[in-house]
Amino acid sequence: MDWRTFAQQMASMARDLLAQETVDDTLEGVTHSATELVEGCDASGILVLRGRQVKSLAPTHELVVGSDRLQERLGEGPCFDAALRREGERVFRIADLTRSQPRWPAFAPQARDLGVGSMMGFLLFTEDEDLGALNLYSHRPGAFTEASEMAGWLLASHAAVAFSSARTDAQMQQAVATRHAIGEAMGILMGSHHLTEEQAFAVLRRYSQENNVKLREVARRVCDEGGLD
Repeated sequence: MDWRTFAQQMASMARDLLAQETVDDTLEGVTHSATELVEGCDASGILVLRGRQVKSLAPTHELVVGSDRLQERLGEGPCFDAALRREGERVFRIADLTRSQPRWPAFAPQARDLGVGSMMGFLLFTEDEDLGALNLYSHRPGAFTEASEMAGWLLASHAAVAFSSARTDAQMQQAVATRHAIGEAMGILMGSHHLTEEQAFAVLRRYSQENNVKLREVARRVCDEGGLD
């Protein structure tokens, strides 16, 4: 591998990721970059766990979704382990899935049936949180080398920072939009029912609690319909 060229490509990728406007665009940039920058990588995706439920983010190929669903159904697999950080692992590489894999006896043969020859995974993490696992697939056994693993680890390090930053920005934007909607809804209630600010907010909160609806959804309904009747 030409590491000088790789470093230039990584720098360009890092700038591109931070310039993306949405979380989805950022993640698609990560997985697309993996197929371009990591030698042997035919497909890539990000696996996120919500409890024991798997969510596939920005998959570049149906193979990724199939593998994620298989691991969710079986409750085992390398991507599953990486996302859960089982045994403290942050990186895994399976050189040849045509060979027996005692650690994942159910997953390995079914992954072969999906067309997976070898795979790697990298925990996406920052100092504050674990974000999921970046997973790379090849149809060929033995496709990933130590150089591939190093390249994947470097990409994952940049990807974790970009992912965390994009998600933080999205949360902030949502918070601002929510405050704006609540303020607008309060104004509507104050004008139509001659309420004070405190009374208008109390109406929104009470409706939210009694109907088990998020406050921002209640505010949106008031803005769209002019009230809660």
